[in-house]
Amino acid sequence: VAAALTIYWSYLYHEIRDSAVRDEARKADAIIVLGAAQYNGRPSPVLKARLDHAADLFMKGYADAIITTGGYGPDPNFSEAHVGTQYLIQGGINSASIMTEQGSGSTNASIQAAAVLMQAKGWKTAIVVSDGFHLFRLKKMLSDSGIVAYTSPAPNSPIENASSQRFWFSIREVVMFSAYRWMNL
Repeated sequence: VAAALTIYWSYLYHEIRDSAVRDEARKADAIIVLGAAQYNGRPSPVLKARLDHAADLFMKGYADAIITTGGYGPDPNFSEAHVGTQYLIQGGINSASIMTEQGSGSTNASIQAAAVLMQAKGWKTAIVVSDGFHLFRLKKMLSDSGIVAYTSPAPNSPIENASSQRFWFSIREVVMFSAYRWMNL
């Protein structure tokens, strides 16, 4: 059992890292930006990197809508999604092009809520933007929710640019993806 788990987790780590560096961006119905920490109404460097990348994809015409996600966390005054929406508006994106999904407190809940928003609009495809280590699981979650997802890693991610953080967050994703699959058996 230990050998089988080691082989599976090694395979999974390889798949996560492979997905982390692959940019699949193409024309889609929406861009989904996964939330990350915000500090007193300002995006953290991780969230800022994700939002900047989503804005760049939007400005290049990859999609006509952006969905920001993320709940309130420890700060009851600002949700990650709301901070993301405000940041994008300040960057010149029309508020009518942004949907804010701030009721979720986990990655799984964010993906499910974004999928419900998309299905209500009749949208079937999305570019999902996050840190590279996160994308393998997000793509599978969206697929499980009936959405065809194309991944696009934030190129200036502070986590992906620091090798020790990249390694530990990728290990964490091996565990999180395994737990996600186990819970959905």
